[in-house]
Amino acid sequence: MKLWYALCDWLPFAFLHFDFMKNALLVVLILGPLFGILSTMIVTGKMSFFSDALGHSAFTGIAIGVLCGFAAPTWCAVVLSVFFALLFTFVRSRSNLSGDTVIGVFSSTAVALGIFIATLQGGSFTSFNTYLIGDILSVQPGEILLLAIVLALVLVLWCFISSKLVLTAIHPQLASSRGVPVRLHESIFTVAIAVVVTLAISRVGLMVINSLLVLPAAGARNVSKNLRQYTLLSVLAALVCGIAGLVTSYYLSCSAGATICLYLAVFFALTFGLRKRTA
Repeated sequence: MKLWYALCDWLPFAFLHFDFMKNALLVVLILGPLFGILSTMIVTGKMSFFSDALGHSAFTGIAIGVLCGFAAPTWCAVVLSVFFALLFTFVRSRSNLSGDTVIGVFSSTAVALGIFIATLQGGSFTSFNTYLIGDILSVQPGEILLLAIVLALVLVLWCFISSKLVLTAIHPQLASSRGVPVRLHESIFTVAIAVVVTLAISRVGLMVINSLLVLPAAGARNVSKNLRQYTLLSVLAALVCGIAGLVTSYYLSCSAGATICLYLAVFFALTFGLRKRTA
């Protein structure tokens, strides 16, 4: 962190005079590639509401952790979200229901259970507002290191199995006929989303986490001609809008997660306009 702080001190930006802004900027630089890469798989696999469902399960895990008196309820949320993701993959593979229906079942159950636990015995729901809105400015160095490790693991997975993941998302039957272990790759994909959503939820907020995992790839898909452009543009959009949203939220004293989401919405609108123009 000392090296990062020293580097920030060389940059001519007033908001980087504060350590909490240096930490927040580093988190954005880590979450940008994570959101950008995972977004392409979510949009390609038509699982846009899956991250929202995972966010609800993460909230339930946090509520359980708080109820049990855990010092770090986030770890309880990670475990429950991973279990939720694996259970979703299992049920989806054994059911004739469409993916969005299965997601709806899990999402509604998770959010209901979370609210039930949070308000049990007259508990106050306001204590969970941080997880709903997010607070990127209070991130700690330990959390940054953990997110960096997750980013490294996702990049390694992407380098080795990205083509198989894409084929599995587009056409599971074709992937299976070519010897691709479809259920294994689906499990890896869902677990990766579960971990990222759970670790990021307290920083960007449950209410916008789904948008942050959908908009980068949705906008990139409007103007991309191949998979490489699609992935690169999605990552760049997440990074640029993330930095712009963080800086804007600092000067306007508003939610960073919501501001980033609005920038990504503008990105989608612009690329949609370009798509219409070139069609």
